[in-house]
Amino acid sequence: MLRKKLAVTFGLIGILGGGLANAAGAAAAGAVAADPPLPPGGAAILTWTPEQQAWGYRHMEKLAPFRVIKRGTSVHPLPKAAAAIDVEFTAGGKTYNTESYMQAFRASGVLVIKDGKIVLERYGLGRSAKDRWTSFSVAKSVTSTLIGAALKDGKIKSLDDKVTQYIPELKGSAYDDVTVRQLITMTSGVKWNESYTDPNSDVAKVGLSILEPGVNPVVSYMRRLPREAAPGAKFVYKTGETDLAGILLSNAVGKPLAEYLSDKVWRPYGMEQDGIWVEDVAGHERGG
Repeated sequence: MLRKKLAVTFGLIGILGGGLANAAGAAAAGAVAADPPLPPGGAAILTWTPEQQAWGYRHMEKLAPFRVIKRGTSVHPLPKAAAAIDVEFTAGGKTYNTESYMQAFRASGVLVIKDGKIVLERYGLGRSAKDRWTSFSVAKSVTSTLIGAALKDGKIKSLDDKVTQYIPELKGSAYDDVTVRQLITMTSGVKWNESYTDPNSDVAKVGLSILEPGVNPVVSYMRRLPREAAPGAKFVYKTGETDLAGILLSNAVGKPLAEYLSDKVWRPYGMEQDGIWVEDVAGHERGG
């Protein structure tokens, strides 16, 4: 429930998907609607139709392996304010309110909180207050936040530590002199293609197949990439580098990312539902 749990499902690029479920007729007949056929997996998520997105983004637990982010015994309340608001604004010569904005930009949820109380909460694309919704790259900020927790816990000594101290399989690659700080700020200098329309881009291929038995598939892929700039000299947005940051983090703390997130954020804050964190083909959560 967006109102209480602030929950997002920590997702990734490159997982299976499904079409839009048509439950109306089955529900009227008292039957359970069958899940729709799944489209091709892997990078096919980048080419889902709008209908597939609306169904698949809220049903990731049916479409890919995952770990559970366990909730605690108490729920942090987010009460409704005495007076609700609507929002109206003009952009590009058009005036929008909340409903027309959500329709025009295909938003599945809007939440506005003021002074700890909800003043606006709406849902779209067939989503209800109890549905999860995959977060995609919001997971990157969560991974970096957990690296901060690991620093405080002393599991990571410094952001200036070399990445290879925590992922030794990267020794001898373009990541040899890259620091943790440069990894989480995507300034490693390692060459990368983040194109979502190119099926041969790095982001479309990373972590989807076992390249070397016994080595995490993300690590195997990333350690083959060439260098294009000195570490710290150039920023390039790279989902794969936050995937690496997630592997670095779990190596440092000695537990899965979902468990560490539950310990540090999910249970202490009081999330209303369990979350899920989707895994790569080797069973490691995708930090990016």
